[in-house]
Amino acid sequence: MSQRTLALPLLFSLLAGCAVGPDYVRPAPALPDRFIGETALDQRSATANAELVAWWAGFDDAQLARYVELALRQNLDLAQASARVAQARAGLGAANAALLPSGNLGGQAARAYQSAETPQGQVLSAQPGFDRYGNAYEANLGASWELDIFGGLRRGREAALADYQASEAGTAATRLTVAAQTADIYITLRGLQARLDVARRQAATQQDLLSKINLLYGKGLAAELQLRQAEGALAQVRASVPVLEAGEAAAMNALDVMLGAAPGTHRSELAAAGVIPVAPRIGATGSPGDLLRRRPDLIAAERRLAASNARIGVAMAEYYPKLSLGGTIGSATSVTSGNLFTGGASQAAALLGLRWRLFDFGRIDAQIALAKGQDAELLAAYRLAALRATEDVENAFSALVKREEQAALLAQGEASLGRARRASFAAYQRGVVSLIEVLHADESLLRVADASAQAQTESARAAVSAFKALGGGWQAEPLEAVAIRSP
Repeated sequence: MSQRTLALPLLFSLLAGCAVGPDYVRPAPALPDRFIGETALDQRSATANAELVAWWAGFDDAQLARYVELALRQNLDLAQASARVAQARAGLGAANAALLPSGNLGGQAARAYQSAETPQGQVLSAQPGFDRYGNAYEANLGASWELDIFGGLRRGREAALADYQASEAGTAATRLTVAAQTADIYITLRGLQARLDVARRQAATQQDLLSKINLLYGKGLAAELQLRQAEGALAQVRASVPVLEAGEAAAMNALDVMLGAAPGTHRSELAAAGVIPVAPRIGATGSPGDLLRRRPDLIAAERRLAASNARIGVAMAEYYPKLSLGGTIGSATSVTSGNLFTGGASQAAALLGLRWRLFDFGRIDAQIALAKGQDAELLAAYRLAALRATEDVENAFSALVKREEQAALLAQGEASLGRARRASFAAYQRGVVSLIEVLHADESLLRVADASAQAQTESARAAVSAFKALGGGWQAEPLEAVAIRSP
């Protein structure tokens, strides 16, 4: 074997380890060491503790937990996300296959009839034993392989793998969104039901107040202004009930859709008003830097950035020639099928192909510039996503702490007004005050009760937002494990 023959495979093996284009380096956005609101969050007084992986269980509401688990199994947004993962997996399989030789098997059989009127037919028909019918048979096995000398195909596979990882992270992000939206809708529903109960009690109280004032007005003991004010207050309270009922129906319908069911499916289960879930204590929040490895939307953004970086190499590989090997072995005959696979009917061919866009470098330059521009755009998008993720967490922490402060103050006010109402009723029984004053105390108490229900609802919703912002609701998987599992 000559030295030239040995040098060619050695050259190919050396070049096979090279791939044009920049090697990807994961960016590290500048983030603070800890969250600003973490100190205030640690001072919360919460009875239950919630882990990030299944935070919905920390609300200590069996119905809420059941609906979230059901949504994670049946939600149609998740079904779409899973289908996108399957598409990305297929793209990765195609990129893997491009690195391997391809083969094909072909065959054909033909039967032809030769006209005696054509010049060729006239010559052939003059020969003894001429048969105007002819048969032809052919069978071939072919193979081809593009040699990935400069790494364009490997960069393509690298991009496809990153796209696949981004699609899996996108599915996890959809899972987080589904869990958070389901819990948020359920909590909103319970808050609306609590407010509906308060509004109906307010309407009953206002009706009693109006009746008493109307009675006094008939006896000339109350002014018309007082009567009309009571009528207006009753109309205002009654007008709030249909709005709350419409919100309750919309929340029930939205919850059914989240569960992948037709609106009205779970209405009977939800008709009985339940308590507003209490926000649990948030476990380990981690640092802002942990979000980059835990929040799936950030993982997806980083993987899309990795894919765009690899596509720069795909574009740069067009500068270089592409070599391919091909070959065909087979058999062909035009006599009878019995002679098809005999030695005389065999045929073979070998091919060394070269494709080089030698005079197209201007277009290649444009494609590389396009790929670099897309990479720069996705890098900025990733950095912005990291900042906004930190903002989400800080806003959620602040909202949770402040809403709970508001709820605590309103609870104190509700307790005070409750004592005032009991005192006024005791005074009424002794004949010190009129029933109107008792009804006014009831009205004030119910107004604070409505505000307290809203504050409790918003604090629980803020806790849901905090768990979502922290990336809770799934178990992060190392990218290396995803690469091993990939097709």
